[in-house]
Amino acid sequence: MIEITIGSLEEQIIKLLQKKYPITTFELASKLRVSRKEIEWVLQKFQIKGIAKLDPLPDKTYVRLLRNDFQFVGPRHQRKIMKHSTKKKKEDDGDYDGIMYS
Repeated sequence: MIEITIGSLEEQIIKLLQKKYPITTFELASKLRVSRKEIEWVLQKFQIKGIAKLDPLPDKTYVRLLRNDFQFVGPRHQRKIMKHSTKKKKEDDGDYDGIMYS
């Protein structure tokens, strides 16, 4: 099982590859609105990991998804925990002597 972070460029590329085949690197770049160099950099990482294969032709480079066992996980940073007060709130008895604004 390959873990992919939700919201990352890797997730967007994989989901697009799962929906559409055949697709070129140029089409991926234009649909995701990312530079072609960045797409090719991510695809090279995928090729090393055995996730995808690049099929270069003289004028185009097609991308083929080799695996389909992905698990999309949330970001790995810890969220700040908010502590709630355990004190009871004062009851509003209507005896406020402060300044009154109108």
